[in-house]
Amino acid sequence: MKRGVGKSSVELLHKLRRKSPIFTFRDALEVSGYNKDYLKLVLHKLEKGGWIERIEKSKYVILPLEAEKGKYTLHEFVVGSVLVDPSAIAYRSALHYHGLTEQIPSTIFIQTTSRKKRRELIVFGTKYKIVRVVKRKFFGLDPLWIEELKVHVTDREKTILDCLDRPQYCGGIIEVYNALREGDFDVVKFSEYLKRLSSGAVTKRLTYLAELTGLDVRIPSCLIKKGIVSLDPTMPKKGKTDHRLKLLINVELGE
Repeated sequence: MKRGVGKSSVELLHKLRRKSPIFTFRDALEVSGYNKDYLKLVLHKLEKGGWIERIEKSKYVILPLEAEKGKYTLHEFVVGSVLVDPSAIAYRSALHYHGLTEQIPSTIFIQTTSRKKRRELIVFGTKYKIVRVVKRKFFGLDPLWIEELKVHVTDREKTILDCLDRPQYCGGIIEVYNALREGDFDVVKFSEYLKRLSSGAVTKRLTYLAELTGLDVRIPSCLIKKGIVSLDPTMPKKGKTDHRLKLLINVELGE
């Protein structure tokens, strides 16, 4: 049960709620007109009274009237989207969202171009992993509306390429192989995305998997760059080398 608070505090929550159920300390500062010290006291009382819940430092969610403090959780994609800006649900989390894996991720993976001191967080009992990439790798996003908030998730093709770029965040190359066998993909988009990524390692891995699964992707030959890379960098560097693709086949894939 929520504890009583002053009329001004309730009005503050109404003003914030009109914009979003999630707000920052800065948002509250602008809406309230209070000084920082007084606002800290107000927010402390609201949190203690069960009106708001802190997501992380300076970020809060306004709890529904019927929600009990300590028992309310937001959709994990919504929480992930407010932990860093810009953000996109990616890697294994996106694989699962698109129905490309049966493995239920215990961690929500968030891709961003921004720096954040804490890369791993636990919020409302859910673990989040924040992965920073260079700006050229941040694209291919689908918008989603969840609980009145707009979040982004990498689309099917970008999710595959991200997982080929960082296999450690999807469960290894076997997960990508299975997704390519079972899923429906836009091969033209694959070709366009490869050019944007400009990653020799990703190109080599996708070329090998596309040939193995019968996926007709036009691969820009200029991206098959010098230097041998492992098919799965999460596995030991043992196996045969495909000199055409400059790829170490260090994991067996098949039926």
